[in-house]
Amino acid sequence: MSECRKIAVFGGVYNNHLALTAALEDARRRGADTAFCLGDMGAFGPHPDRTISILREHDVQCIQGNYDNSIGNELPDCQCGYTDPRDNHFARISYAYTLANTSLTNREWLRQLPAQRRVRLGKYRVFMCHGSPRRTNEFLWESTTSTHFLEHLCRNYDADVILATHTGIKWHRPLADGRQFVNVGVLGRPENDGRTNVWYALLSAESDFQVEFVPVAYDHERLAAQMRSENLPGEFVATILSGWWTTCLEVLPAKERRRGRY
Repeated sequence: MSECRKIAVFGGVYNNHLALTAALEDARRRGADTAFCLGDMGAFGPHPDRTISILREHDVQCIQGNYDNSIGNELPDCQCGYTDPRDNHFARISYAYTLANTSLTNREWLRQLPAQRRVRLGKYRVFMCHGSPRRTNEFLWESTTSTHFLEHLCRNYDADVILATHTGIKWHRPLADGRQFVNVGVLGRPENDGRTNVWYALLSAESDFQVEFVPVAYDHERLAAQMRSENLPGEFVATILSGWWTTCLEVLPAKERRRGRY
């Protein structure tokens, strides 16, 4: 198990290579000694090979999300875990685009990524996963996930801290005995709050565990122009420009959905 001092952690790059570059520069300025990505490099945005090149060039320590497993193994769909027909309609569009535009070399790299990682952050044993420790595409929402269940996961997986993503919305909950659960947020699209920035988490444990959610501003208008040039859905472009989700809404629990516009 590797040991770290301060780490930057993010999920869901979703082909947003511009936000990824901005986040890595910001994390370096803030003194992060290592960056981790919790999966889902593709989907939603343009030019998937650009994102993977940046991750590899900067030695970002990545794990495999459901999207990466599907692209790497050329599966029929993204394994996103949606059940609503509209959600699945847009998921099929973004998956087909990402699969068609990811090189064979990068597909192989995605296929070989580990599904989980363990690191030590100070005295804390950190377990990194995509959706949850028990299932890659499990949605752990703040409003519907019980503290008891999160404590159960920590005990079962021998972890002081569990880091996850997949939902697209960051949150943090302290647990019993100093344990912690953190959804680190995503870099690929805004958080359905009317703001165009995206988010990553900066974690440290000089003494006690500390987590800071860091907003990342980037050239979102440039990304939107690239999305248009690649003929990606206008609904995706609208989210980048407005900060409000226009797709993948049906999966949201009622409390999280009420925060949005739609």
